[in-house]
Amino acid sequence: MELWQAAVLGVVQGLTEFLPISSSGHLVLGQRLLGFTEPALMFDIAVHVGSLVAVVGVFWRDLWSIIRGLFVWDDEESSQGRRLLWLVVVGSIPTAIIGFAFKDLFESMFSSLLTVGLALLITGWLLLATALVRRPGRPLEKVGAGRALIIGLVQGLAITPGISRSGSTISIALLLGVNRRVAAHYSFVLSIPAILGALVLQVHELGAPSAAQVAPMIMGFITAAISGYWALRTLLKIVQAGAFHWFAPYCFAVGLFALAWNFWG
Repeated sequence: MELWQAAVLGVVQGLTEFLPISSSGHLVLGQRLLGFTEPALMFDIAVHVGSLVAVVGVFWRDLWSIIRGLFVWDDEESSQGRRLLWLVVVGSIPTAIIGFAFKDLFESMFSSLLTVGLALLITGWLLLATALVRRPGRPLEKVGAGRALIIGLVQGLAITPGISRSGSTISIALLLGVNRRVAAHYSFVLSIPAILGALVLQVHELGAPSAAQVAPMIMGFITAAISGYWALRTLLKIVQAGAFHWFAPYCFAVGLFALAWNFWG
């Protein structure tokens, strides 16, 4: 992989991991366009670590409240942190079960443009449905385990390439009546154990990177972290403005493109 290719794929990962347009779907399409028939697993790990750095950089206050809540018990911030931690634990359960039980099935989908196209259309419809949400929504303290389990289940299914993790989890949270800010923050804090778990499974299967892999991995990591940070900051403003559904036409267009490529490309 050339450095410019690593930079392009890193930017694609950073933007699409957090914008609700499916990073996995775009990486499948990007790798096809750049001439890669199979994803480079080492590189995939590097760009996902870059994405993780972006999440920590944007949501460090939420993470600090969780850590503080483990040691301080007498103020609102620590109480909110413990509540968020509880919901993240509950939401991670269905994600972990799906990830372990159906890992091979989902991995096989990464070679299918048909799957990517159909999944992007599903993402588009989920995003479009959020335009119907008008009520203010529940604050964090009124979000229960039932809603967390449903959001976690959706996150697990979003392993499918073309189903946007952020798009599907935030959309479902909004449709379940969760406050916009809480929906966005919970979605991305919930992604941290999911990303870490996926990385552990991938690293377990690999040895040390070769010398030729190091420079593209570093380039991908840097560009994914920078573009991911920008995408996250932008997305939070869009969700708060109630404009999440604006991304639906793009998902429809790319989904139809993938389907056309599958049948006539």
